[in-house]
Amino acid sequence: MNALTYQQRRRVLRQSVGGGAILLPGNTDASRNYAANVYPFRQDSSFLYYAGIDHPGLVLLILPDGEEILYGPPAQPDDVIWSGPRPGRGDFAVDAGIDRHEARDELAGELAGLAGRGVAIHYLPPYRASGRLQLAASLGAGPDAAADGFSAELVGAVVVQREIKTDEEIAEIELAIAVSAMMYRIALHNARPGLREAQIAGAMQGVALAHDMQPSFLPIVTVRGEVLHNETYRNKLREGQLLLVDSGVETALRYCSDITRTLPVGGVFSPRQREIYEVVLSAQQAAIETAGPAATNRDVHLAAARAVAAGLIAVGLMKGDAEEAVAAGAHALFFPHGIGHMLGLDVHDMENLGDAVGYAPGEARSDQFGLNYLRLAKGLRPGFVITLEPGVYFIPALIDRWSADGRHADFIDHAAVRKYRDFGGIRIEDDVLVTEEGCRVLGPPIPKTVEDVELAMAWTGNVQHDGSQGE
Repeated sequence: MNALTYQQRRRVLRQSVGGGAILLPGNTDASRNYAANVYPFRQDSSFLYYAGIDHPGLVLLILPDGEEILYGPPAQPDDVIWSGPRPGRGDFAVDAGIDRHEARDELAGELAGLAGRGVAIHYLPPYRASGRLQLAASLGAGPDAAADGFSAELVGAVVVQREIKTDEEIAEIELAIAVSAMMYRIALHNARPGLREAQIAGAMQGVALAHDMQPSFLPIVTVRGEVLHNETYRNKLREGQLLLVDSGVETALRYCSDITRTLPVGGVFSPRQREIYEVVLSAQQAAIETAGPAATNRDVHLAAARAVAAGLIAVGLMKGDAEEAVAAGAHALFFPHGIGHMLGLDVHDMENLGDAVGYAPGEARSDQFGLNYLRLAKGLRPGFVITLEPGVYFIPALIDRWSADGRHADFIDHAAVRKYRDFGGIRIEDDVLVTEEGCRVLGPPIPKTVEDVELAMAWTGNVQHDGSQGE
């Protein structure tokens, strides 16, 4: 995006904050096990949103009069040996439309001068330990005091800006989803008995790299779908298992995708698997039909939950009235998480800013099990990009605990549920744009119905290493 885009974003931000200076630190390199061996760099997303510079060690300061200063470390003469020629902070400042740049060491003095004149310094809550320490050093405060002193006013202003995606941002997200679609082509082609989870995970990540992208989070590729965030790849696939794949990529501008599909190993769902899969699919469809500017995301979640309860009543695992079961929280034995989250420059967009992202001022999270994990509850607005990802899981420890306690026995047939202890889990997830009329599922279609999944898995042609389809 061009410098004018970032200048306009910063101008809106400054106007939204009542007064004072705005401090936006970027991230630094994070060491793995010694200083020179670092993790792949990931810039702070709010710094990216307002400056667009994907380079470590930079800080943006916006003064009360509108002057902007980019701070960065001085170039070391020998850096060229290890890293080749690199742009300097002056080059970065030009790219971002920032007129002034200074050495990083000058920042603390500038902030001290502002504080001495009684100027408020607004900053976002730090989420890395290194960021907290560097913020504290810049402010001349202790780490805890610095972390606790973040500006709720700035958080609110950032959320209001970043939650509405422009056409440019939506195009970037759809670019990421297009690569995700090619990754899922690899998964559909390879979910066969005898292969290992690691082989499929590696092949999918290879597709991302082939398109100059990288994972937006550590992908989940597992036959243990009942473990919601299972990030190990140690199992060999067996006929009749379900393979849950939850993955995403981020573009060069760091906009993310987040897609989940659940596949039958061997290519055909068993009758029991098909029954539960159709329940999850109906829940996602209920969520899609509910999502729009007339709804809150809590409404969307509860619509999906009622569809789960109704489907499981039809299967014989739940009983009674679906709406009453959901009101009591009985469905959460099977669907214990929220329907989804914001998506953008973060796969869980702005989650580092806390519940101000997903809840309206004065609105608190529910204390009911399951509903308390809903990340996004507030009213939906055109321009929101959200995930819709219902699931049904059979978690043995949870099944045993609820069964032993007789919990929600009016709504759950515990004896029937115990027969599903080895089932695993199913989740289906798409990325959705809220529109004036309702919502739109973004990106190219990725096989999702039972028929389309089985048809895609039965295809005998070749899939190239980059996810493209051969003859």
